[in-house]
Amino acid sequence: MLGRFLSDFVREGRLTVIWPDGRRNVYGKGGKQAALRFHGRLTPWQIWRRPELVLGEAYMDGRVTVERGTIADVLEILLSNFSQYRHGNVYRLRRAIRILFRRFSQLNRISRARKNVAHHYDLSGKLYDLFLDADRQYSCAYFSGSKMTLEDAQMAKKRHIAAKLRLDRPGLKVLDIGSGWGGLALDLARRDEADVLGVTLSTEQLAMANERADAAGLAQRCRFALQDYRQVQGTFDRIVSVGMFEHVGAHYYDAFFTRVRELLAPDGVALLHTIGRADGPSATNPWIAKYIFPGGYTPALSEVMRSIERCGLFAADIEILRLHYAETLREWRKRFCRNWDKAAALYDERFCRMWEFYLASSEMTFRYGNQVVFQIQLAKRVDTVPMTRDYMIDAERATRSRNGVPGRRKSQAA
Repeated sequence: MLGRFLSDFVREGRLTVIWPDGRRNVYGKGGKQAALRFHGRLTPWQIWRRPELVLGEAYMDGRVTVERGTIADVLEILLSNFSQYRHGNVYRLRRAIRILFRRFSQLNRISRARKNVAHHYDLSGKLYDLFLDADRQYSCAYFSGSKMTLEDAQMAKKRHIAAKLRLDRPGLKVLDIGSGWGGLALDLARRDEADVLGVTLSTEQLAMANERADAAGLAQRCRFALQDYRQVQGTFDRIVSVGMFEHVGAHYYDAFFTRVRELLAPDGVALLHTIGRADGPSATNPWIAKYIFPGGYTPALSEVMRSIERCGLFAADIEILRLHYAETLREWRKRFCRNWDKAAALYDERFCRMWEFYLASSEMTFRYGNQVVFQIQLAKRVDTVPMTRDYMIDAERATRSRNGVPGRRKSQAA
């Protein structure tokens, strides 16, 4: 059954499959090439039955091994052919069923939200040092020019976000919801002289963020707390959230945006940076939900905008970042694989295969699938920010000039 499916499915690329009994079949005609072997008589049937969950599990457990190329090559062949399957009745039925039951996997009450965050972000900090940039930016970089390093692109991402926040005077009170290891908050405090509060649910991230603030002499202007966004009190001139909204859960969007509205000053500006999906509401991939981001969900723009409208906020600007995350994940995957032995020493080989599959599958979903990144600028009033986007461009250029960063290089299509 799996063989018949692959015969119809693989049209671009050339995938060789070695079955448990030693038989070989080749699917597809040309382009990217890879070969994988199934171990165990039941493995092909289990994958055919639940491919989105079992393929990743089988690779983690060694029941699927790659004989030619890498798992990234295999996933590139599969996902580059996925667009034809996405419009079929079987896929639509599966998606409808998963949407029906997604409420139960996204019950992100405060206590459960903390457990979900700990599952991923309270892993050893040494792991993240193996593949992130030195600032530990664990979100989509911004490749504003060709031949940019990951470090350059992550700095460009922070400049891009700061420009949209319109930090036009010192002393603005800024709330960073989901502040991670503190890189963005520290930049806003240092460069823009903002008074920043960062909140996170990760104890590991909190400890490092506070250490970094102390070391930089910014502890008075940049503080971090172990706190849920629903527990924050006060009024803020600017609110930013980068890579956190994916953990909110679709049934909590109104609670999130209501809290943003309550915390935002009358003339305040908020900026939401989140992974999203371009093909409408759906449900989280079951392998990702089980092993990587429990309780997580990447929304369709239609879901986010309905909630923003209901909660009395005004969308002042929306930008869709395409392919930027694919390039970011490619760099993370390459760095992780170079440091495989160090990761295995921290955990084990099974963990390394899980992490490789996570980075590779995520990259190919952004490159060939339905994943993008939304940047949505929010305000309470229609006249809060200027009528044109020139001020954003001017702010980014001014920051590059102050920091001695070369001007924008030849732009990419992404």
